[in-house]
Amino acid sequence: MRNETVATRGGRRIVLMDSISLIGPDDEGAIIVCGSHGGAISAAFAARHRPSLVLFNDAGGGKGGAGRAAIDLLARAGIACATVGHDTARIGEAEDAWTNGRLSAVNEIAARAGLRAGDAARTAVEDFADRRT
Repeated sequence: MRNETVATRGGRRIVLMDSISLIGPDDEGAIIVCGSHGGAISAAFAARHRPSLVLFNDAGGGKGGAGRAAIDLLARAGIACATVGHDTARIGEAEDAWTNGRLSAVNEIAARAGLRAGDAARTAVEDFADRRT
C-alpha cells in the first residue's frame, strides 16, 4: 500500500495514502490524498492525527450519503475535507486520485480555502498548500 510524501509545498507535506488507516502522528498538519471512502470511520482515523486537508473518494455517495460522511464530520472537527468522484479516481488508489481525481464535494473549511467541486484534485491541493503558508 502506498504511503509516501510526494511533495512539500507551503511548508506542508503532501502525502499519498492508499488507506487512511495508515495515518499516524507524523501526518499532523500534512495534506493527505487518500484512496479510502469518505465514510464515518475514515473521518475518525483522520481526526485522530489532524491533517490540514484530507481528500477521500466519494464511493459513489452511498446509501444516505455514507461515502461522503467525512465532509461534515471533519468540518465539525475543524479539518478541511473534500472528496473526489468515484468516476474520476479508483477507490483505494491515492495516486489515481492525485493524478486524475476531480473534487465532487468540499466542506465549508475547504471552501473558504478556495476548493470547489469540479476542481482537479492535484491543482486544488497545491493551491491549498500555497494559500495556507
